[in-house]
Amino acid sequence: MKVLKIGAIWCPECLVMRPVWKKIEAQNPWLVTEYYEFDDNKDIAIKYNLEKAVIPTFIFLDKDNNEITRFVGEVEEKDLLKAVLENKDK
Repeated sequence: MKVLKIGAIWCPECLVMRPVWKKIEAQNPWLVTEYYEFDDNKDIAIKYNLEKAVIPTFIFLDKDNNEITRFVGEVEEKDLLKAVLENKDK
């Protein structure tokens, strides 16, 4: 499983979520995450249907890069962690 994290430097919610993800990543070193700056990666925004700039967006992908689930905006750490652990083997 992999998580795409899409945000922007101008996005206050994105800044709030950075330390949350840093903690989750430290607790789960097996987790693959990729960060994309919204303004610099329009191809990712188009591919994952984010043209309306609703960020931050966290897209969980399985081993075949199919979307499992996504979260938008500020998300509770416990909810992200639950999704990470539930989808660990996908």
